[in-house]
Amino acid sequence: MKAISYSRYGGADVLEYGERPEPRVGPDSVLVEVRAAAVNPVDWKCREGYLDGILEPVFPVIPGWDVSGVVSRPGAAVTEFAAGDEVIGYVREDFLSRGTFAQYVAAPVRTLARKPAALSFAEAAGLPLVGLTAYQVLHRVLRLRAGETVLVHAAAGAVGSMAVQLARHLGARVIGAARESGQEHIRALGGEAVRYGEGPGELGEQVRALAPNGVDAAFDIIGGDLLRATPPLLAPGGRLASIADGGVTELGGSYAFARADAADLAALAALAEHGVLEVGVARTFPLERAAEAFRFNEAGGAGGKVVVTVD
Repeated sequence: MKAISYSRYGGADVLEYGERPEPRVGPDSVLVEVRAAAVNPVDWKCREGYLDGILEPVFPVIPGWDVSGVVSRPGAAVTEFAAGDEVIGYVREDFLSRGTFAQYVAAPVRTLARKPAALSFAEAAGLPLVGLTAYQVLHRVLRLRAGETVLVHAAAGAVGSMAVQLARHLGARVIGAARESGQEHIRALGGEAVRYGEGPGELGEQVRALAPNGVDAAFDIIGGDLLRATPPLLAPGGRLASIADGGVTELGGSYAFARADAADLAALAALAEHGVLEVGVARTFPLERAAEAFRFNEAGGAGGKVVVTVD
């Protein structure tokens, strides 16, 4: 099969397009014929070795965790899916090797859900990682409830946009922080927009103007100084979570990392099917130009998901 792979850590130039063996399908997995795979920042961070301490590489590595496609062959123990089913998946294992930037991927059923018919394959490929991240932080870490106010950092980005939509669906009030260019997008999703200015102090003034008694919860997607400036914006008993900075635990908050969960993914798919969630696609690239897709994602500011399509 055709695939993108790398045999050493490095920049986008280490990515190679060529033939790789078709993956074997275990009893609890299905072979998915890939139609689209989304690029996420974690993909190039893995490629550059930033996650080497927790994810062992088995070179050559096929990158990618997000996928949409069609079941080609179910494993011997699989009853959940049949050949021809359209699926989405967050196909992450505890090592790096068998990713989604390929014509086929062997996906454990715990990583899959049925694809929402309302989304194209490109849109559907952009849902799993960002959707699971936002869903699990809001539901399981922050335990956000209707009527509460949540501050979302980088609210115009991929994860942030998903968090705004999910929080609004829960019945929460959302204050979304972003650069000037993202303000209109946050408002379109139902959030109240605040702007990153000259520093954390300016942001704090804007948040306090909207929530004088503090916010009930805060979802950090940036880390660093903005994370450290967030605790004073919390109401008494307020909760803080970050997916970007492990130092959040020193501030009394929680660090979160998305995990594959078929039930959570199915819940997200249902919300997308009913029009509650939208996935914006900024640009698509064919598989053989995946290195360009990585570079485009790394440059930032795409304004939507970057997706690789597979013929």
